Amino acid sequence: MSQTVHFQGNPVTVANSIPQAGSKAQTFTLVAKDLSDVTLGQFAGKRKVLNIFPSIDTGVCAASVRKFNQLATEIDNTVVLCISADLPFAQSRFCGAEGLNNVITLSTFP
Repeated sequence: MSQTVHFQGNPVTVANSIPQAGSKAQTFTLVAKDLSDVTLGQFAGKRKVLNIFPSIDTGVCAASVRKFNQLATEIDNTVVLCISADLPFAQSRFCGAEGLNNVITLSTFP
């Protein structure tokens, strides 16, 4: 199944479908900044916001992490997971330099 969305005013076909807000995510394991494995189940009982982006070292992606860090303080019983393909060390460096403590960065790095 495919779905058409618009990106910068142009139609783009995506494979499968885009999850709807509030839908249940499948379990996954990612790597935390201390190199430990983290699963979605570790945040049971909390709402989860997944900010998934390619690299924290790009302007738009960095801006999204900053914005989610700001918004995370305004949402009760919610954890914001910022997920990228960056090494955990790069994520930690960025958040440390920016003073971002309200989001949890996770890496897809194996």
